[in-house]
Amino acid sequence: MGTILLAIIIFGVFVTVHELGHFLSAKAFGIRVNDFSLGFGPALFQFTKGDTTYAIRLFPLGGYVTLDGEEEESDDERSFGKQKIWKRFVVMAAGGIMNLLLGFIVVLVVLAMQPTLGTTTVSNFQQQSVSSSVLQVGDRIVKINGSRVHIDNDIVFGLVRDEDGQVEMQVERGGELLNLTVPFQMTEAEDGTHSIYIDFTVYPAEKTFGSLLYNGFYYTGAIARLVWVSLLELLSGKFSVNQLSGPVGVTAVIGQATSMGLRPLLLLIAFITVNLGVFNLLPLPALDGGKLLFLLIEAVFRRPVPPKYENYVHTAGMILLLGLMLFVTFNDIVRLFFS
Repeated sequence: MGTILLAIIIFGVFVTVHELGHFLSAKAFGIRVNDFSLGFGPALFQFTKGDTTYAIRLFPLGGYVTLDGEEEESDDERSFGKQKIWKRFVVMAAGGIMNLLLGFIVVLVVLAMQPTLGTTTVSNFQQQSVSSSVLQVGDRIVKINGSRVHIDNDIVFGLVRDEDGQVEMQVERGGELLNLTVPFQMTEAEDGTHSIYIDFTVYPAEKTFGSLLYNGFYYTGAIARLVWVSLLELLSGKFSVNQLSGPVGVTAVIGQATSMGLRPLLLLIAFITVNLGVFNLLPLPALDGGKLLFLLIEAVFRRPVPPKYENYVHTAGMILLLGLMLFVTFNDIVRLFFS
């Protein structure tokens, strides 16, 4: 019960932050906001101030902001549809951006809890290291398999995604850039998945405000990149839709992270909120990104898509998303009780 309550609180924070992005940006532009609701269903508590009705509703997962003139015509000059395209674009993007910003802040908290930060320069090798046959102490890792390395987490991200244990690295050694093929020990699990053994460490770095911001920015970027890569691998068939998790599966993971301590829980929170931010900005119907796509179409052709047809697209997208949610929730329950 405690885990479920914690999960509800965490998801509630995600939703509140997301909807605040839409709400505050709309208010900043003078756009009329009719409703600001946290949750769905009957209102448990509500009040009206100015033009806006604020409500907390029965079912806690979700929320919404209703902008005047967003889905239907309005004669009010403050309505969403009468605003310049760039203002509407900012309002639609603000929810996802706020989720990304929350993830960045949580990552900063996690990094601030560490005694030091890592660098990208090799400091030591484990006993019977394989990579030491090519790498040397003092090598500064610049790229891994073609991807730029900014912080120590990029090293981990690049290595764990390698599939054959022969990693293409660019390193700086003695002021020169060298392109190397570095071997690593690989293990294969019963399900066919591969794991790589990272057999070296990197030098620590002094923790300053500037280094915290630098590491936090690229750490958050790495999480966002992981979301994109995972989506592409899902579309390519490398991962199955059966491996997706919904609220039930995420709640179980929150329970596991909580038992491991505060830092793993905060990292999970950062991962989830960045995931939500990126996902919401994807150009898919019913998502904020889908609405942004229609605004781009309006900007290019200098005329909006008729609201009736745009609503058809978003309604179809919502039905598909709800179907996907039911599917992954069913899979979560099966894994939880029968695995």
